[in-house]
Amino acid sequence: MPRTRRIPVPPWRDTPQRLQVLRALAARPGFSSAKLLHARMAADGCEVGLSTVYRALAALVEAGQADVVRDDNGERLFRHRGEEQHQHYLVCRHCGFALALDTDEIETWADRIARESGFADVRHTVELAGVCTECSAGPL
Repeated sequence: MPRTRRIPVPPWRDTPQRLQVLRALAARPGFSSAKLLHARMAADGCEVGLSTVYRALAALVEAGQADVVRDDNGERLFRHRGEEQHQHYLVCRHCGFALALDTDEIETWADRIARESGFADVRHTVELAGVCTECSAGPL
C-alpha cells in the first residue's frame, strides 16, 4: 500500500473569525455543513469568508472540539463537541438524524489495532450510515 503524507491543519488559535465559527457551530443543534454554517453566519451579519469557515472547522476537528461525519454525497458535516469525549454516530442518509453510539467496542478495537501495528498517537474515524426508523417507515 502506498504511503501518503497528511497535510497538517494549522493549530487552533483564538482569532476573532475562528471564535465566530466556534460560537456559530456551538449554537447549532446536530450536524451542519460548512456551507450551511457560513450561510447562517452571513444571515446573522457575520462577515467571515467560506474558506475561513472551512479552515476553522478543520482546526476545531483537529483540536478535538468538533466531530465530523460525511453525508450520503460525501460532504463533511460538523458538530460542536463541547466537553464531550470523542464520539461515533449512526447517521440517517435521508434526513441527517445522528444517533450517538456507545463506542467502547470501537475504541477497544482501535487501541488494539494501534498497539499491534506499533503505531503511536493513532486517531480514527468510524462512519456508520443507514436509514432511521422514521424515514424507513415512509410518509404517514
